[in-house]
Amino acid sequence: MRTSDFDFYLPEELIAQTPLLDRSSSRLLALDSKTGEITDKHFTDMVEELQEGDALVLNNTRVLPARLHGVKPDTGGHIEVLLLNNIQGDEWETLVKPGKRVKVGTVISFGDGRLTAEVTQSLEHGGRILNFKYDGVFLEILESLGEMPLPPYIKETLDDQERYQTVYAKEVGSAAAPTAGLHFTADLLKEVSNKGVKIVYLTLHVGLGTFRPVSVDDIASHEMHSEFYQLTNEAAQTLNQVRSNGGKIVAVGTTSVRTLETIGTKFDGKIKADSGWTKIFISPGYSFKVVQGIITNFHLPKSTLVMLVSAFAGRENVLSAYEHAVKEKYRFFSFGDAMFIK
Repeated sequence: MRTSDFDFYLPEELIAQTPLLDRSSSRLLALDSKTGEITDKHFTDMVEELQEGDALVLNNTRVLPARLHGVKPDTGGHIEVLLLNNIQGDEWETLVKPGKRVKVGTVISFGDGRLTAEVTQSLEHGGRILNFKYDGVFLEILESLGEMPLPPYIKETLDDQERYQTVYAKEVGSAAAPTAGLHFTADLLKEVSNKGVKIVYLTLHVGLGTFRPVSVDDIASHEMHSEFYQLTNEAAQTLNQVRSNGGKIVAVGTTSVRTLETIGTKFDGKIKADSGWTKIFISPGYSFKVVQGIITNFHLPKSTLVMLVSAFAGRENVLSAYEHAVKEKYRFFSFGDAMFIK
């Protein structure tokens, strides 16, 4: 299939720039993957959509305030750094701007010297390996100096950085939020649990590659970025129990889908405790092994995320749902409305 097969018309004014005051007040488009039937709902209707004995699987990753503004002490030149991956110790893979000013050996100072970094290696596309030096706890310094790395399509300033975190965010390490989970409140999760739905957490640290466009015409030639995932033994046992009792496994977000399907592919459809790095690319023709329902946001045209949901519900069904969402003025992308694909 071609990348252009997953294109659709999206007016710029439908790209949500700020989160709603109430997380759960967003709209919900329910799509039946078998019939293509579309129903307009509100996100709180998810309580009715889920049944006793089902499992709701949430990604508990926490976004790093990974954008840092620094200066080169020798010239005073401004350097922007985006943390991507913690390689080991205080060594990080980063993106820097402007890259041409930052050569191996360059020292960058942040927060009047509270944090410094030396460039130890140059990578492609503005990538650099930085070795940080500081006194104290790195994550605490990062919380005070760093900014939330909002997606490039969001132009507004985010006043409350916690609104780009899920209410259950715990494991620090993402460059972006698992945005389908932003709609849940603690009260809504309690309602879901009280109904007899098992709430299960896994971790996938979202990489910056989630924003990168597909640059090839033939999607079979696209190579995914690697992301770290983990599913605990307790979570695997719960999911297996739900499965054996006939309940459905509903994944919140494409990150949860990719984690569960990585494990299902690795273990011939079985669910086992596991951790590692995944580059799984789910596109039409893929046979799902674990996931039976998906809660997700509306994604960018021609993106791997549109391809993933098309693999689950069918390309024509998904594009028809997106056309309906545009017509009905749903809000798109990270701070936008949600879909439930069943």
